[in-house]
Amino acid sequence: MIRPLAILALSVALAGCDGTPEQHNAAGTPAQPRHGGVLRVAFDGDPNCIDPQQAGNNTALNVGRQLVDSLTDQDPQSAEIVPWLAERWDISDDSRQFTFHLREGVTFSDGSVLDAAAVKANFEAIVALGALAQLAGTYLAGLESVQVTGPLSVRITFKQANAQFLQATSTMSLGLLAPATLARSAEERCQGALVGSGPFTVDSFTHNKQVRLQARGDYAWPSSLAGHQGRAWLDAIEFHILPESGVRLGSLLSGQIEVNTSVPVQDEAVLDAQGLPAINRPNPGIVFNLTPNVSRPPLDELAVRQALNKAIDRQQLQGVISRYQKPASSVLASSTPYYQDQSAHLAYDPQGAAGLLDQAGWRTGADGWRQRDGKRLSLTLDYWQATTPVLELVQQQLRQAGIELRLNKSTIGQVILQQTSLDYGLWFFNLTRADPDVLRTVFLSTGRNVNVRGPAALDQVLVDSAASLDGQKRGALIARASAELLDQGYVIPLVEAATVTAMRDVVRGLHYEASTRLQFYDTWLAQPGSP
Repeated sequence: MIRPLAILALSVALAGCDGTPEQHNAAGTPAQPRHGGVLRVAFDGDPNCIDPQQAGNNTALNVGRQLVDSLTDQDPQSAEIVPWLAERWDISDDSRQFTFHLREGVTFSDGSVLDAAAVKANFEAIVALGALAQLAGTYLAGLESVQVTGPLSVRITFKQANAQFLQATSTMSLGLLAPATLARSAEERCQGALVGSGPFTVDSFTHNKQVRLQARGDYAWPSSLAGHQGRAWLDAIEFHILPESGVRLGSLLSGQIEVNTSVPVQDEAVLDAQGLPAINRPNPGIVFNLTPNVSRPPLDELAVRQALNKAIDRQQLQGVISRYQKPASSVLASSTPYYQDQSAHLAYDPQGAAGLLDQAGWRTGADGWRQRDGKRLSLTLDYWQATTPVLELVQQQLRQAGIELRLNKSTIGQVILQQTSLDYGLWFFNLTRADPDVLRTVFLSTGRNVNVRGPAALDQVLVDSAASLDGQKRGALIARASAELLDQGYVIPLVEAATVTAMRDVVRGLHYEASTRLQFYDTWLAQPGSP
């Protein structure tokens, strides 16, 4: 069974690195953080559903992160898991049992107490959401029980070893919502009926127009990684939905917005020339790729899938992506823990691709297209992301191999509907997570199973990789699983993503968390012209 996959917009970087903006300010005493102001942020698409426990797309998760707190946090530099709502935790030797000891005094914005019972209610509610919990449900796969062992102590037990779970507790997907919110319908929650314990609350949500968040005045329990204590500096955040890149660029340059979260390559030079600061960070997790539905011809043929990998010249893709991105060298991005270079499995080999297709009976016709039994070797890709130059170049490369790739840009809603109903041949996506268990989440045949394949030996490798707390053993299993995914043509990697955020120079303190989503708690607005 397949579930809707989190799909993240392909973003590019301008300046700065690893979440630290380059400064372009006059000399003088640096301005100090101050309360006040409404930050206007541009998204390139509608969030669709802003409930972080259900959401999968990047815009929705960027909203959700501001509404909920998590049991733990993850240092974006070291990948270390550190305290947040949980002051400490204990893990059993077999990594099946996790006991969290919560901090006192935390409340949801409706005044209800965030205690062990609330944690239990949240995790059980996520399991009850089923496939609607696009990411959160996979993090809790195999959950056996959640036990309240004290007012502020909760024990989570899994049926099998689950080494990835601690990192999962740092994500907004396992962020905590008030019991009153859990009692609402999934649709109501998607549309903004959300009460969390985070630094912001939902003020309004109008689809394809705007999400407005309001700062919570009594917030007092930030992550141990936070730069300050107390309420957020900002009074409010307005996320404006501006699908056209030219509109986002013009709005940023004119000061109608302060932050642009999606900058296409062609705008880099303009923003550089204007001296606007930006932050960027490589996205850990699964790279942008084409994933074949192996239950449908012609992608049910191993030779066709292997030929796709050999027919793509990934180094050539560098010409149409940002200078801060790079061609894929594995299923996993190089910023992911336990990443290993798998470039040898992705070498450009047009002769090898031709040989595979010839042997499979796909012969080159007079028009240059590969054909068999009078039928052209043709594939269709429906996508919604702003990545047309990458896909058009891939289309041209496959054309040289005689393979037709039909590109159909659509809306995120339409694409998700096709994927949910398994009505696709190729799936274009990336999935950001700062843990290699993202492979098991996506490719396990009893999990999300994006390939729509039957059971195989690969499944045991993926399961074993999630069980081991031994770093060396886990790394070897991840490398083995990655190689198998490539060799079987279950994934055709293209580009490593890098997320960028360009901004006006009055924006201070904006940064990425470990999963390369934006964290606005420490963000503040300086007076124009302030150093």
